[in-house]
Amino acid sequence: MTALDRTPAVDGVFHPWQDPALPVAERVDALLEELTLEEKVAQLGSRWFGNDMEHDGDADPDAETLNVAPMQDVFAASGTVPFEESIRHGLGHLTRVHGSAPLTPAEGAAEVIRLQRAVIERSRLGIPAIVHEECLTGFTAYGATVYPAAIAWGATFDPGLVERMASAIGHDMRAVGVHQGLSPVLDVVRDYRWGRVEETLGEDPYLVSMLGAAYVRGLEGAGVIATLKHFAGYSASRAARNHGPVPMGRRELMDMIFPPFETAIALGGARSVMNSYADVDGVPAGADSWLLTEVLREEWGFTGTVVSDYWAVPFLATMHQTAADTEEAGVQALTAGIDVELPDRLGFGQHLVERVRAGELPESLIDRAARRLLTQKVELGLLDHDWTPEKSVSGAPAVDLDSPANRALARELAEKSVVLLDAGTALPLLGEGRTAPGRVAVVGPCADDPRTFMGCYAFPNHVLPRHPGLGLGIEAPSLLDALRAELPDAEIVHERGCEVQGGDRSGFAAAAAAAREADLCVAVVGDLAGLFGHGTSGEGCDADDLRLPGLQADLLAELAASGTPVVVVVVSGRPYALGDAHASAAALVQAFMPGEEGGAAIAGVLSGRVQPSGKLPVQIPRGTGGQPGTYLQPPLGANSAGISNLDPTPLFPFGYGTSYTTFEVGDVRISDAEVPTDGEFTVSARVRNTGGRAGEEVVQLYLHDVVAQVTRPVRQLTGFARVRLEPGADAEVRFHVHADRTAFTGRDLCRVVEPGDVEVFVGTSAADLRGSGRVRLTGPSRVVGRGRRLVTPVDVEG
Repeated sequence: MTALDRTPAVDGVFHPWQDPALPVAERVDALLEELTLEEKVAQLGSRWFGNDMEHDGDADPDAETLNVAPMQDVFAASGTVPFEESIRHGLGHLTRVHGSAPLTPAEGAAEVIRLQRAVIERSRLGIPAIVHEECLTGFTAYGATVYPAAIAWGATFDPGLVERMASAIGHDMRAVGVHQGLSPVLDVVRDYRWGRVEETLGEDPYLVSMLGAAYVRGLEGAGVIATLKHFAGYSASRAARNHGPVPMGRRELMDMIFPPFETAIALGGARSVMNSYADVDGVPAGADSWLLTEVLREEWGFTGTVVSDYWAVPFLATMHQTAADTEEAGVQALTAGIDVELPDRLGFGQHLVERVRAGELPESLIDRAARRLLTQKVELGLLDHDWTPEKSVSGAPAVDLDSPANRALARELAEKSVVLLDAGTALPLLGEGRTAPGRVAVVGPCADDPRTFMGCYAFPNHVLPRHPGLGLGIEAPSLLDALRAELPDAEIVHERGCEVQGGDRSGFAAAAAAAREADLCVAVVGDLAGLFGHGTSGEGCDADDLRLPGLQADLLAELAASGTPVVVVVVSGRPYALGDAHASAAALVQAFMPGEEGGAAIAGVLSGRVQPSGKLPVQIPRGTGGQPGTYLQPPLGANSAGISNLDPTPLFPFGYGTSYTTFEVGDVRISDAEVPTDGEFTVSARVRNTGGRAGEEVVQLYLHDVVAQVTRPVRQLTGFARVRLEPGADAEVRFHVHADRTAFTGRDLCRVVEPGDVEVFVGTSAADLRGSGRVRLTGPSRVVGRGRRLVTPVDVEG
């Protein structure tokens, strides 16, 4: 058989693995029988053809190296074999064909065809590769829509909206030949100083679970494999240092870190998982069979592929030093449960063949991984007899990666993610009884730079710094532009004041003068995302403390001293300490990297055209050392009433956000005073819009285990509902809480539902709890595992 033998013979017979009418498992078995050991090993690897300056389009060869993956320059220079050699026995994945250089959809599609043609024509059986790409803030490709960063999705508290976004992303990717997306990030925030907070969905496992599973459903529903990352513990590194060790016990790992991954598999249908770079209690995730096999597969029933984070396999030798060399690292990773090495084949090379033939490695481990990968190729249609590279990109000529529908969706997400922390005396700028400002000074380093609206995995911040002459590749108005459109009758002046980072104060005087001469000052401060130190937020851009970067806090102090009301807008990827800013601000707004439509969304909130409804997925600290970093603390983590001089109380709590109307939440009722440990109770509450405008409130349910065998959080989010109400209208919100939702990891590391009292709180944030009650769980303790209830269903009537 030749590589081109992909159509039926004259008599209508073709190879069983090419027959879409046969069961998937039967096709995979037939193909595995035909593959040589070398060909099976080749399926476990990948190739990043664009991972060097030679193939990087019009990149400036004299520019400073701007890596988009850890140590990319080192491995690109030293590690991989020529492309033609790397595909001689076949290939598992093609890495970032669209996302490594600024290619139009047509150019990217042509490159997919060229590389897939090479893979199928230069290998014996002609098995195509899976094409994977990044898709954390949208498809990471030139000219594609830049949606809000994931931390902004968290602020929406809206799983349905996140699912719609992911579906749109998936359909765009599939149209240009992409099969797998490396998203979502399900790391639960444990320390706000970590640079990758912007990539997360927040600090609460339930919020991350619901939004993460929604993203997975959207992407998988569009025919693109979703990849959960980073499994597990990555976000809890010591001192929030990227790639730092994680000093976490298994109980915290199981209760705080695991739930989003388990939920996205059980309820989202995720078909891939990516290992974490971290080592937890001394064991690297990429070599941890307990994590990748016992928990993921045996306990949770996961049947998809585990792919390595980029170069996580050789890192076992170079960084963790648990392997003597890259070859030994490959053996460790394969044995633990990694199936495919990304982004290039280093540890999963042909030395695995030699080890099998020398009796040093069971061939069954090769077969195990190859079976999982080939199963996905069958599911994707890549092994069907009539598949061709041209058919795989058939949608490319017509696709608009930044279509009006995409932009409308990006605008909706941005508007729902902006958090009004304090309307103060200044907001909204327009409306009944208010005099519109005649002269507005728009000041700050984030006011006239739309890149500050975008995360580090958005193409303009991720790849285009290597191509400085190309601009953004999309239309993305700054907040300055948007305010000029939003306030056409106002005279708007702009002064930058200072840069996002750095120590240059030369712009302070002009900024302060502009504020003094204005009726109102809008100060726009925050982050500029980048990678590995080339930004103030993003991968490898960790913070020493939680003060605003550079001189921005000093700039706010100068503006406050001008005597003009200052509306402070923070555009950031992490929460910063805003105690001083809040004390002097006329209003305070938090926008978590709201994407290409962020300018109009923020301007709309400021004017009052947009009714703000975002809620904090992370706390806003009061002081710059505001630790601990999340609201999920046991009693000893709360304010210790004089035992310590440090008060961890946040400036604004988790779940907080206000609007231009008012809501009352009350009439909290619990259906049963007692339920068995395998039973269910209903918590109902009534929410009423008591203001003069339509708006949306997020009603939140929190539980607290009064007495447990291990310490439990003072309160923990267990359900939420976003409710839209007209002025004067009300609705009843009902949460259906199964006893499984009180489960936790006990002293013996088994997940248990215990009898005893559970406090119930309903409110609009973790601190603003409008009603409470108590229910008693009765009967024996129950050990629960796979199949337990992961969701609190909610219905709204009114």
